[in-house]
Amino acid sequence: MPKTSICALILIHQTRFNNAICKKKKINKLRNLTFGGACVSLAFAGNHVLANAPDMDSLSRLSIEELSNIQITSVSKQPERLADAPAAIFVITSDDIRRSGATTLPDALRLAPNLQVAEVQNGQYEISARGFNTAFDNKLLVLIDGRTVYTPLYSGVNWDSQFVMLEDVDRIEVISGPGGTIWGANAVNGVINIITRSSENTQGGLISTGDGSRSKGGSFRYGGKIGDAGNFRIYGMGLDSDNTTEQNGHSALDDWQTGQIGFRTDWRQNIGNFTVQGDAYRGKSDLDPVDSPRVSGGNLLVRWTRQFEDGSNFNLQANYQYTDNDDPFTFRDQEYIFDIESQYTFKLKETDKILLGGGYRFARDDTHAYIAKGNELPEAFLPTDAGLSWRNLFIQDEKTLTDKLTLTLGLKAETNVYTGVEYLPSVRFAYKPTEAALWWGEISRAVRAPARLDTDFYLYLHLPGRPLIPIIKGGPDFKSEVAKVIELGYRAQPTNSLSYSITGFFNFYNDLRSGEPPPAVIQNMMEGSTYGFETWASYQATPDWRLSAGWNELRENIRIEAGSRDPTGPSALGDDPKYQISVRSALNLFENQEWDCALRRIGALPNPVVPAYNAIDMRYAWKPRRDLELSLTAQNLFGKNHVEFGTFPGRSEIPILVSAKAVLRF
Repeated sequence: MPKTSICALILIHQTRFNNAICKKKKINKLRNLTFGGACVSLAFAGNHVLANAPDMDSLSRLSIEELSNIQITSVSKQPERLADAPAAIFVITSDDIRRSGATTLPDALRLAPNLQVAEVQNGQYEISARGFNTAFDNKLLVLIDGRTVYTPLYSGVNWDSQFVMLEDVDRIEVISGPGGTIWGANAVNGVINIITRSSENTQGGLISTGDGSRSKGGSFRYGGKIGDAGNFRIYGMGLDSDNTTEQNGHSALDDWQTGQIGFRTDWRQNIGNFTVQGDAYRGKSDLDPVDSPRVSGGNLLVRWTRQFEDGSNFNLQANYQYTDNDDPFTFRDQEYIFDIESQYTFKLKETDKILLGGGYRFARDDTHAYIAKGNELPEAFLPTDAGLSWRNLFIQDEKTLTDKLTLTLGLKAETNVYTGVEYLPSVRFAYKPTEAALWWGEISRAVRAPARLDTDFYLYLHLPGRPLIPIIKGGPDFKSEVAKVIELGYRAQPTNSLSYSITGFFNFYNDLRSGEPPPAVIQNMMEGSTYGFETWASYQATPDWRLSAGWNELRENIRIEAGSRDPTGPSALGDDPKYQISVRSALNLFENQEWDCALRRIGALPNPVVPAYNAIDMRYAWKPRRDLELSLTAQNLFGKNHVEFGTFPGRSEIPILVSAKAVLRF
């Protein structure tokens, strides 16, 4: 076997181990992704009708000024205006999602210009911020209503297990850059926080149904009251997606059907606000009635918040998650996760706002390989089951130095079973020369703590009549991957119709995961740096026409350390586009009609090579009455089929896709 690295081996054998984790990401996008935007020429053509084009009732979008005043919580774990948040944060609003036509989370996340979103096969996505978008991307923390959803198996996200009913999403807060001091390990290159609406704001009923050239699906939701102080909602949703076509012309055999049900209840009481919510899901493929991949699971979350008369507040949240990923050609993985955390915010004197918090997380992982299925390269996690725990304490002091300058000091101490205590400090400043402008900067340290893939994973070569030969072995001394980050940003709203943000960053990485020639032992013998900038802007051309644009540049320098013989690890970790450009146009046409277009240009991937591509998406919506919306979307227009990620020949080509959708509210 030729020399290779752990990353390269995993990529080469995607049809084995990657199927166990990534192929289960069968969420499938119904394509209607970022239909909310661009096509400036078409918007100019229809601009003559804008003067008489009112917003669609109950679905109007926020103005530029209102967007700046949105209350966000992901930067400092406490409410603050978007305009005052000292971080590279982009907010995807509920109206952005609706006007994009997105039906899955990865579709909706394409709206964020500070994320890299790539589809490998049907529902198999790779999503990251600021690079390192590999088959096992593990430096991006994803939360749903504050519930951490990464798997302890490899520190990444199984996107097939993260369905939400998008009509119930209030906003998605996307931070590019570290969030370790607040959110802990794995918040290295970014944080995605999906925040759903309170059940108080989802009263009544909703039915949604859609059919397209590759997928069809539907959802139902109903909300009501519980006594005088409570509200509830229940929902159900399903999606059925067909096989995609690989680049070599063969079927990818990646069809997928999935369904999910859930509920949420909220109560307002004298002693605080209570939330209880939960979801259960199941997905499967029809490749084989007996031996097809399957996934199932559920979660339950309880939250209590209390606001005190002196302005301080307390938050306590606990959740339990269960997942069962079963691929008969690789292994079955069952995960049981319990998570509890609390925080207390108060003022010390008039100049210091103190945030104290702590948490505990426990995960049990039972993983059993299907070696008897005839795999030439069987995998195993040894031991097959393991219990992992994490504990953390953190403190943050937001100190007001002057009426224009704020300094925030933070420190989190987090323990894990592999490396003991990790310290995650940060220093951040925010300077507001005017009410409409903000300079900010940060220096911080973040880590990606070891996972089972790093320490317990074994890949064997199986030759007839011979004992199994190990070609990859877990590293018992694997250390945390470390990032030291410097950021500087500027955000402004110079007029009521224009806002923009720009951020420059420089990241230094140590102890990155590497592997040596077979038998490869997973080690920490890579290092490097990345730098670049991210910028986006929104312009309200008229009351009924908004233009948005985003552009980011990324440069990576990943290298092996002295003594390493890993020849392909740096190229595997650095397989990211050097640039991304997006433009969106949201236009209200005539009465109760919308026209949305989006254009994105994604740079080439170096190794394995994926050519640069353009994609144009469009959506037309008509509201014949106040409670009914009909829409038609088309994706990847005016271009040939393209690939977005992966190795030949298993990666799929993304064709032109068309779908229709109806939403009824009652």
